[in-house]
Amino acid sequence: MSWKIILLLAGLAVAALAQELTVEQWTPRSTLVVDEHLVQMAKFPVIDVHSHHRRNSSRERLDEVVGEMDKLNLQVLVNLSGGTGVRLEQAIETFRHGPYPDRFAVFANLNFGGIDDADWGTKAAAGLARDIENGAQGLKFFKNFGMRVRYSDGKRMTVDDPKLIPVFEICARENIPVLIHVGEPSEFFKPHDEFNERWLELKLRPNRKRPPEPSFEKLIGERDRMMQRHPDVNFIYAHMGWHGNDLKRLGKMFDDNPNLYVDVAAVLYELGRVPVSGRAFMIQYADRILFGKDTFTPSEFPYYWRVFETTDEYFDYYRRYHAHWQLYGLGLPDDVLKKVYYKNALRLIPGIDSSAFPE
Repeated sequence: MSWKIILLLAGLAVAALAQELTVEQWTPRSTLVVDEHLVQMAKFPVIDVHSHHRRNSSRERLDEVVGEMDKLNLQVLVNLSGGTGVRLEQAIETFRHGPYPDRFAVFANLNFGGIDDADWGTKAAAGLARDIENGAQGLKFFKNFGMRVRYSDGKRMTVDDPKLIPVFEICARENIPVLIHVGEPSEFFKPHDEFNERWLELKLRPNRKRPPEPSFEKLIGERDRMMQRHPDVNFIYAHMGWHGNDLKRLGKMFDDNPNLYVDVAAVLYELGRVPVSGRAFMIQYADRILFGKDTFTPSEFPYYWRVFETTDEYFDYYRRYHAHWQLYGLGLPDDVLKKVYYKNALRLIPGIDSSAFPE
């Protein structure tokens, strides 16, 4: 067989293989040539208000985490997985009484066991009061609340269930913030078809598909009624409340509710695709937005610094199944960066040492 025929067959084989690529496998490299400004360390010290760490983390693990924090200019991580009761005490001992007491804050969580009891809300409030006395600096609701927490008869505990009123009264009295995750991205509630913007994620993570009930809007409505019922409590909606794709809606929510704040955890892909309106939004509502990341993966933080601090164009996001599009830098002013990175968190979360941060 001549070398020309061999080359032809090889070329045909490569072409055939290329035609068999799936959407998941297709990861094209960009041919765009533009300036790049990779940012490994944040310009100002950062408080990450949305992080999760094991309450019994070893000294070696804490050394490792703090070492990575130093490289990124992360001054404080807020551990939202503090638990309640004995578990909360263990988390406080590990993170607040351990070798790095100024580098961590800890939020408490509720125990939804026994919610059928008529006095569950009162008991939960009393437990939260003890947790705060023992060092908890805020309260975190996980996403199971509103979707999977149910009474014994199968009825869903709604986000605005009146049984929680005593809990929020404690939050108001003690002036601690509530960071709450309700629902999932709206596309998770819609048909998994060719029009779904999160098609790839739902293909790779099918367990994230939500049933039609409770709907996205029903969950969001319950959440917002709960927040409005307690104007003396500062609420931080996790993941921009899943409204990063509709900044006008979120802006109106800010305008109507002075006790509402959001974190940007795991939704960088929303802000990074709207460099004009996203920048204007971040500047206008700089007092209401807090930095958060969610999973502690050190290699992913620099993407946030690059979006917030540079005007770079058309660069990758770190998790393609979240966003099949490219990101753009917002080039935020220093005063906005300071508010998002640490000033808003210092204002809302008690017990964080402010001496490590510039004015």
